[in-house]
Amino acid sequence: MAQRGEEAVISPTGWVAKQAKVYEESGGTKGTEVMDAPCLLLDYRGRRTGQWRRTVLIYGRDGDDYLIVASNGGAAEHPLWYRNLVDEPDVRLRVGTEERFTARATTLSAADKARVWPGLVELFAPYAEYQRKTDRDIPVVRLSRTEG
Repeated sequence: MAQRGEEAVISPTGWVAKQAKVYEESGGTKGTEVMDAPCLLLDYRGRRTGQWRRTVLIYGRDGDDYLIVASNGGAAEHPLWYRNLVDEPDVRLRVGTEERFTARATTLSAADKARVWPGLVELFAPYAEYQRKTDRDIPVVRLSRTEG
């Protein structure tokens, strides 16, 4: 999914790295789900290094936009990818076999999150438990296409 000659470094988390590799090497025909929930590949820039990084995330939809959840399994801290998106919101996405595009990431307002949260929990039920077990408000991020 490299653009402009810049390869992304895959997540060091074992299962994420394996799934990202399968997803990319299969052309988006394998590795596209976790527990029956659809997944995308997200390339984002490291806020300190400027290096492109890649992770696999479950996604939902809101109109033409994609929604991702910064749950970090309900941990006390936001996931690293989310902290990077806050500083560097321009990202690259791969969704399935055909969709490769750039997007802009924005954290949803409380009202927008309240509107989409039930659908995200329906898509991936563990999100409800993750929110219950942490004191932080789990962010939901909108990914809006910026170019083809």
